[in-house]
Amino acid sequence: MKKSVEEDVFIPLYPKSTVEDKSSLRSKFQERRFWSAVKLLSNVVRWDGIVQEDKVRDLGLSKLLNRYLLLNILNTPLGPDNIEKCNKVVACLPERWFQDLKGGSTLPELLNFSQHLLQ
Repeated sequence: MKKSVEEDVFIPLYPKSTVEDKSSLRSKFQERRFWSAVKLLSNVVRWDGIVQEDKVRDLGLSKLLNRYLLLNILNTPLGPDNIEKCNKVVACLPERWFQDLKGGSTLPELLNFSQHLLQ
């Protein structure tokens, strides 16, 4: 899993003006790479309970979400596409990770993502 996250994930960052046209090749490529990384996130977190939680959280949240996915989400204009991306990421996260949290708090690895959701 670590090798896949470190070597196989690539989401190019293009200027907003380039990807605003959803029919452009760059925009389509960037979207395919984003959804591929979301699928990998989903697969990584499925190992929760089998592999040590700190390892799963490190790979899934610190490396995959914060390093790749969040950059793309932050560069996606606010609107339906951004909401869909956020919903899919949230759907990947195991509920068990949030059971012992007090109201208004989140996992340290999710602070930046949480701040984006609050916007």
